[in-house]
Amino acid sequence: MPRFDTVEQSKLFSFTGLFSGLRGDLTGGLTAAVVALPLALAFAVASGVEPKAGLYTAIVAGIVAAIFGGSPVQITGPTGAMAVILVGIVAKYGIEKVWIAGVMAGIIQVALGVAKLGQLVKFIPYPVTAGFTNGIAVIIFCGQLNNFFGLQIPHSDHFLPGLWQTITHVEALNWVAVGLALVVIATNVFWPKINNTIPGSLVGLVLATAIATYFHLDVPRIGVIPQSLPMPQGIPHWNDFSVIRELINPALALAALGSIESLLSAVVADGMTVSEKHNSDRELIGQGLANIIVPFFGGIPATGAIARTAINVRSGGTTRLSGVIHGVALAIIVLTLAPLAAQIPLAALAGILMVVSLRMIEWEAIGLLMRATYSDFAVMILTWLVTILFDLVLAVEVGLIAAGALFIKRMSDLTLAKMPETEVFPPGIPLELGKEIAVYRVDGPVFFGAAERFVTFLREQPEVKYLILRLRYVPTMDTTGLVALEDIYHDLERHNCRLILTGLQPQVQQILERSGLLKTIGLSNCFETTTDAISSLNPQIERATQLVATNLN
Repeated sequence: MPRFDTVEQSKLFSFTGLFSGLRGDLTGGLTAAVVALPLALAFAVASGVEPKAGLYTAIVAGIVAAIFGGSPVQITGPTGAMAVILVGIVAKYGIEKVWIAGVMAGIIQVALGVAKLGQLVKFIPYPVTAGFTNGIAVIIFCGQLNNFFGLQIPHSDHFLPGLWQTITHVEALNWVAVGLALVVIATNVFWPKINNTIPGSLVGLVLATAIATYFHLDVPRIGVIPQSLPMPQGIPHWNDFSVIRELINPALALAALGSIESLLSAVVADGMTVSEKHNSDRELIGQGLANIIVPFFGGIPATGAIARTAINVRSGGTTRLSGVIHGVALAIIVLTLAPLAAQIPLAALAGILMVVSLRMIEWEAIGLLMRATYSDFAVMILTWLVTILFDLVLAVEVGLIAAGALFIKRMSDLTLAKMPETEVFPPGIPLELGKEIAVYRVDGPVFFGAAERFVTFLREQPEVKYLILRLRYVPTMDTTGLVALEDIYHDLERHNCRLILTGLQPQVQQILERSGLLKTIGLSNCFETTTDAISSLNPQIERATQLVATNLN
């Protein structure tokens, strides 16, 4: 084990094979940059900040995370999930405090990576991730309705009031803006059938901008984007502890979402490539460093982007150099094409985001969960609704609690099984005694809810006088299991039923001894095998069992 840890440490910041797939990294990085350009602008607008902040984020965070992150093919930048949280933080605190919250979130992510907590994302149940992903998609779609209709009204911090505000002002819609958005949507849908090399979102963006510019259409546009690279800048009030205390909750939300989405994206990338798999802890450190650095360049918190990462892999990217190329290519685009980007209609970005949001909805997951179990489907719907009506972090918390409650219920249902008489009863047992014995097999580390099930069983079968628990497949027992076993003992005692334990594992026996429960139950009620336990209940059975064993020998 120590050798394994040493190897992992030595690989933590290894850059071997960086130029092994240069041609593929060039095509992957350049293609990802072309795809990232309209998305960076769109997600910045969706976050409530200037479009240049999205570009600066994609450049700086993309390069830093590519160098220090744990996935060799991850593309980092502004995303729809982060935009959902950022828009509320920007509206409440302003962009300067968002920068501080971003640095704090980055520090938290680095701490999580150093503490080797990157594997925790694996414990988030699938219905929870599907629920908040679908919730994010709905929020992004509805959040772009104002730009889609060309409405210039203030943005609401809450979903339902914002949606109602849009509906009540829809009579003032700008049909030109709607037409441009529909052009972008149609291009996104139909362009891939013509050409798979150039992204449909970029073609639609260029087409809508060209139409709006050529015909001098009166629609809201992005506005001026500086034709310069992001430069280091100071952050006001960064050392004001009252501000830091105020931003703890937003920072925790940004760190949690950034970590979850980046690690999920890295897992998806692993499934698409045969190259080096990601290191979860290093990925958290890399994403954290990116979020610490990017606010000093005027950017916003970033995460790993699943769609852009997938495009990078499909286009040939195999090493972290592809992520660096993606950032450098975006920087060149900003230097050369910033004046043209200023003419992009907001309706065009709305069209891009609407298509992205519809593609984000996990339609297959919805069908799978509906066909699988209604309880998992209910967890997904609950997480989905809480994401939309409240916020993403609360949705994950509620989803985890609901999934945990279901897990406890399932453990209670699955870890207890009544053994058939033909499997456990030795030959020669009297019929009357057989009716008085019930044997249960217990599997797993604990058995939640077991006490209530035994009480119900005894009420239905009052003739049972001996209850045998086969614990051979119980490797350990926590306090909950201990309390459940004690409850079982006392309930059986009240029903004049004797509790017998068989196959105790060393760790379980040690826990029972330390708690004093083994003394309460009595060593005389503990046996190595179920046959020994049943034989002890009647001397005739024991003699018959010994006779059978002798004949076999």
